[in-house]
Amino acid sequence: MDELVALCKRRGFIFQANEIYGGMQGLYDYGPLGVELKNNIKHSWWASMVYDRDDVEGLDASILTAQNVLKYSGHEDTFTDPMVDCKDCKSRWRADQLDGSQCPGCKSKNLTEPRPFNLMFKTSVGPIDDGTSFAYLRPETAQNIFTNFKNVVDSTSKKLPFGIAQVGKAFRNEITPRNFIFRVREFEQMELEFFCLKGTDEKWHKEWVDARIAWWEAQGVSKDSLELYNVPEDELAHYSKATVDIMYKFPHGLEELEGIANRTDFDLGSHSKNQSELNLDALVKENKDSNSKLAVQDIETKNWNVPYVIEPSAGVERGFLAILNEAYRVESLEGGKERTVLGLKAHLSPIKAAVIPLKRNHDGLVAMAQEIKNELQGLKLGRVLLENSGNIGKSYRRHDEIGTPLCITVDFESLEDGTVTVRDRDSMKQDRLKIQDIKSELKKLINGTDV
Repeated sequence: MDELVALCKRRGFIFQANEIYGGMQGLYDYGPLGVELKNNIKHSWWASMVYDRDDVEGLDASILTAQNVLKYSGHEDTFTDPMVDCKDCKSRWRADQLDGSQCPGCKSKNLTEPRPFNLMFKTSVGPIDDGTSFAYLRPETAQNIFTNFKNVVDSTSKKLPFGIAQVGKAFRNEITPRNFIFRVREFEQMELEFFCLKGTDEKWHKEWVDARIAWWEAQGVSKDSLELYNVPEDELAHYSKATVDIMYKFPHGLEELEGIANRTDFDLGSHSKNQSELNLDALVKENKDSNSKLAVQDIETKNWNVPYVIEPSAGVERGFLAILNEAYRVESLEGGKERTVLGLKAHLSPIKAAVIPLKRNHDGLVAMAQEIKNELQGLKLGRVLLENSGNIGKSYRRHDEIGTPLCITVDFESLEDGTVTVRDRDSMKQDRLKIQDIKSELKKLINGTDV
């Protein structure tokens, strides 16, 4: 983990938030390379969920969430962690993560009794902060999907089964943020709520578990690093009939990478008015505040059905950390030297290609390199960088370390015959190619197709 943290700071992937003022625990800023990798992960997820399927629509809902939404979802009552304080060193910890009955900081056993701590951030709304007009920063993206269920159905005419996907910020007032970006207070979720008829939910649950494992493998996460954990009944969330967690071997240990939950009809039912008319199995409390029936009507029987929901939910930051950990390696070279490599999948790499003039600030070489850079950038495959450093060896090592799959060197021979040296990151193999062939090679590398 220390090596990954150092790499992220050194190369501009991740910085501590508010660092010049001492930083804030559990908050991070994503630098020039980090924002590219993060966006590429989100785009890959979105493409697989929305673009590659005909049964999923997208949504981008508000972050501020009305109190009633989280009241009827159960979050106000259940979204808590047990908290203890150390009376000696004054530190604060989650009770369910203590090793025995001692403080992880000073090893004292002089601890308070566990007490519930609500994880939701609360903020006032309107000009007067009198405690009566407030909202929450959403603790998950899911609830806005449920409250927009009828809007999406009415505007798209979707029929069951179908899903609504969303990528966006969520906030949890964690007692003890830890392990770099694994557990933080502000993060992004990639969530799908897939709606289906009761009785088909178990089949869809299994299909989504298989689909999500395949997606992580396509992002470069080895199947050997993944394990499935069937959450025991006594550990399930209040809304869940069954949950399968995809566990990953993070640097700090085996922990959850993504959860796939069968949420039954709990959420849509909880947000529907006059629930007794819907004959819900998962009746929680009568909702007198909602003005909608979040249900679908059977055309033949005219009966109302509240769909069951399968929810694959992944954190972008945890995915970022897992992908970075899988890609990171240090290789031995001849002469006792080493090189650090990020073997990222090309579609995730922050920089898709670097174009490097052999001699710094040489008019002819730089002009040709700039032209090549502009041509490749025009493919819209991602960022292409002009590296006018004049030191080929150092440029290669830098781009190995940040995961750039191709380096293209423009030399004096290029000015004569229109060829360049193309170097592969993983094999370090160098080939001489015509300039007009580079676009095809890059596109083939990124998405497997020719121009």
